[in-house]
Amino acid sequence: MLIGTAGHIDHGKTTLVKALTGVDADRLPQEKARGITLDLGYAYTPLADGSVLGFVDVPGHEKLVHNMLAGATAIDFVLLVIAADDGPMPQTREHLELLDLLGLSRGAVALTKIDVAAPERLDAARHAVHELLAGTALATCPLFPVSGRTGDGVDALRDHLEREATAFVPPAAGGRFRLAIDRAFSLSGVGTVVTGTAHAGTVAVGETLMLAPPGLKARVRGLHVQDRPAERGQAGERCALALKGEFEKSDIRRGQWLVEPSLVLALNRVQGEVRVPASQPALRHMQSVHVHLGTEDIVGRVALLDTREVAPGERALVELLLERETLALRGDRFILRDAGAQRTVAGGRVLDIFPPTRHKRTPERLALLDRLRDDDPVVALEYLADQSTTGVDLERFALSWNLDRDAAEALWQRVGLRVIREGETVIGLRSAAWAGLRARLLDVLEQEHARAPDMIGVEPERLRRLTSVRLARPVFAALRAELLASGAIAQTRTWLHRPSHRASVSDSDRACFAAWRPLLDAKPYNPPRVRDVAKATGTPEHEVRRLFKRLARAGELYPVAHDHYFTAGAVAELAGIVRQLNVEQGAARAAPFRDILFSDGDGGRKVAIAILEFFDRIGYTRRVRDDHVLRHDSALHDLTAR
Repeated sequence: MLIGTAGHIDHGKTTLVKALTGVDADRLPQEKARGITLDLGYAYTPLADGSVLGFVDVPGHEKLVHNMLAGATAIDFVLLVIAADDGPMPQTREHLELLDLLGLSRGAVALTKIDVAAPERLDAARHAVHELLAGTALATCPLFPVSGRTGDGVDALRDHLEREATAFVPPAAGGRFRLAIDRAFSLSGVGTVVTGTAHAGTVAVGETLMLAPPGLKARVRGLHVQDRPAERGQAGERCALALKGEFEKSDIRRGQWLVEPSLVLALNRVQGEVRVPASQPALRHMQSVHVHLGTEDIVGRVALLDTREVAPGERALVELLLERETLALRGDRFILRDAGAQRTVAGGRVLDIFPPTRHKRTPERLALLDRLRDDDPVVALEYLADQSTTGVDLERFALSWNLDRDAAEALWQRVGLRVIREGETVIGLRSAAWAGLRARLLDVLEQEHARAPDMIGVEPERLRRLTSVRLARPVFAALRAELLASGAIAQTRTWLHRPSHRASVSDSDRACFAAWRPLLDAKPYNPPRVRDVAKATGTPEHEVRRLFKRLARAGELYPVAHDHYFTAGAVAELAGIVRQLNVEQGAARAAPFRDILFSDGDGGRKVAIAILEFFDRIGYTRRVRDDHVLRHDSALHDLTAR
């Protein structure tokens, strides 16, 4: 269990931690010289069961709230420290308000300095504390009169904390590893070390993680957990990790995250819910704020989504617009402070890390955010699946909720989704959505046959877009395969069509093309263009173009480029070459593709590039920089069959 102190400056937080653990949490020379805590301090004490109780000691000065928040966002238990001679003071109230906004409900009050407070003053302080806590999440926590200087009452407080630690159920270690960095330093013979509290997952020596932002690879060379050497650490534990990688200590700062590589997400917009404390002014739309998230402090603005203004004591849905990128996941707590970092504005939690750029305030969107308030992911996923006609990106959903693979698979089954996978893509659909896509695809084919009866069918990529512009290729591939297997649709070379549909070429067109075809077959990989055929045959150019278009609609020719038609047989051979290059070299590239096509020097790079771009355009390949990679959902036999 991790205990965090809170309270006004000079109320004895650090002295009390030392009395409980024997450790002086003030580590900086300035702190020791001035007797004032300036930054986060840490102390540990062993328990009888062999575990370790950790303490995070925070500064109490009003100008150091940002440091206090960096330590408070990951604690399990609050130790609110109030001096008996002073009673509750401004930072006592402010810290209590922050802890309440962070959702912390387990804690105890240490009424310190009882050795310098008269009995009547001690009674007044008790009464003031009870009044202060009334109505907060810590209202029922016990109070312990103590003196860190003399030791009076410290044993009773320590016994209580140890009982709480024994009864504490640590968070599940599921999910992908993420740790909020609160300190980075160098040690001779060890190298760069970062410390922080693990928010999720597990980590082990030898693993490779990422420092983000900006996304630097780091290998874990050594590990301390709760101030002890260890081979593994997990969620809820304080960890110190010795890292090795191509970075300097200066590249690491408080506010960054150390995460599993899949969690490296460059986010500058998130949506969530906020609550304005009853003691604070109303929150305005587009108000400038400091966003405290994890151990980070980022300047940004808060856009209100479901109201014009958030009154004191009220809640609202918001979008945080951040000035620099950070990491976040659904459920992360945050605190908003005003532009001058002088007062707390609101507190809340993240609901969606992938917000849309448009239609943010529609009833459907606000309804989804409302369901994302529920901590059961089933509620949000069922709503998404019910609303989506083309499927839910399940990998992104699992990432947002930080679900590991087993938890994600169990969730997909619980919701009853049809799951379609291809590589890293995982999409889930309701049976009603699947049936709707089937009906829509068949309807589109019927419409296209009616519109262009002389066309053999519809190219798969075009049919996918006509079915729905948002339809993912893996879903379309699965849909196409099912419809082909059932006989609901048929395929002729690359074209898809209803089984009853037939496109024919007139006898006159076929006779004319038979006379011209030798021109195209003479150079199948670089046939003459429309103008060249017209010149060679003495036919008007517009007549050649019209005939070639009619033949292309019937599937005899392919328009590889403008006015540049290839025979279906040539395209099949070219597709086979592209496929072979992908098998042998991992991708098709312009230079080797050109060398195969034009080994005798006849032809060139421009034609090869035009052919490769044609395959990208029809969905046979996809462009990755200068590479043309076969799509996993490509029906390879469709293009390579003669």
